[in-house]
Amino acid sequence: MLLGALLFGAGYGWRYLSVKDAAPVPEPAPVLSDSATDTVRFGKGAPQLEFLKSAQVLFLPEPLLEPLNGRIAFDENYTARVSAPIAGRVVRIDVQPGQEVQAGQALASIDAPDYAAAVADVRKAQNDVKQKERSHERAKELVDAGVIARKEAEIAETDLGQSAAELQRAQLRLRNLTTGVSRFSEDGRFSLRAPIAGVIAERKVNPGAEVRPDAPDPLFVISDPAHVWVIIDLPERYLGKVKVGQPVSVEVDAYRDVDIGGRVASIGEALDPQTRRVSVRCVVYNPQRLLKPEMYARVTPLLEERRKLARVPNAAILSQGVYSFVFVEKEPGVFEKRRVNLGLQGRDESYVKSGLSEGERVVATGALLLESELSSRR
Repeated sequence: MLLGALLFGAGYGWRYLSVKDAAPVPEPAPVLSDSATDTVRFGKGAPQLEFLKSAQVLFLPEPLLEPLNGRIAFDENYTARVSAPIAGRVVRIDVQPGQEVQAGQALASIDAPDYAAAVADVRKAQNDVKQKERSHERAKELVDAGVIARKEAEIAETDLGQSAAELQRAQLRLRNLTTGVSRFSEDGRFSLRAPIAGVIAERKVNPGAEVRPDAPDPLFVISDPAHVWVIIDLPERYLGKVKVGQPVSVEVDAYRDVDIGGRVASIGEALDPQTRRVSVRCVVYNPQRLLKPEMYARVTPLLEERRKLARVPNAAILSQGVYSFVFVEKEPGVFEKRRVNLGLQGRDESYVKSGLSEGERVVATGALLLESELSSRR
């Protein structure tokens, strides 16, 4: 009995000391609400704060339609596709993709026997013309001196005309072969040169490759990246709302918070029979080169007056009857429920006509949690 009592006393004392030394469990931070002002306040360290995420309100031009799918493309008014005007073999590449070039700058050197033959024909025709000119002058002098008949001078004049015509034919052929070439070489090579200033967007040739003028793909694509097109497929039901010259806003996933403006340049004359959509081309000035050809974009036609509205995620909007509300973060841990007047509503985001001010933050994730906390304390 004595041994049992001692063991019981030792165990009880150990548990007492363990409980005494253990750290106290913190009380949950209180949640306060004010039903009069529809405000929820969380204490510092409240676990609910981990489920709340807020985002700053963006004020963007008022849209006319919901965003449409679009694609960035080269502006063909500032783009040149350079092909070889003559068959031959590439012996040197002078530029690389992404490199800026000036008009007339050498792109590649091509060894072309046909080019050498054309140059030889021109020189041969030039020498023939000089010889026929001398013969014609000599015949005129002999006719004037009465040494030969006038018929001989007329024959010499005819020969000169034929030689001049042959020279012109050879020069035209050489000019046709050397479009964009500004320097001739003695070894049968010519430099393929840039017709416009811009950036080498594509290079589809390597040293040693055989080239010909009827190749399906160009050797180089040169474009000015500061000018791009945005192509959108406009649904038939929106044709009456979009017109040439109308402003548009372009947004891409890489720069979601950047407002890139443009204008409608042309509207197609026929609908695609399969999709029932019409192609619309927009011109966009892209000085910072944010937009890259073949990017996908969201294009929003805008109203002409360019009034700016707040854009918020749809997850931030609470609907109660015919009214809409958002929670505005007044300060860390303090959220105010506010009624807003919605404008255009898209699939992921909506525009707010009134109720929000620039610089405010709304709860983008966890609005239902705040509504539950507010409702439970009314």
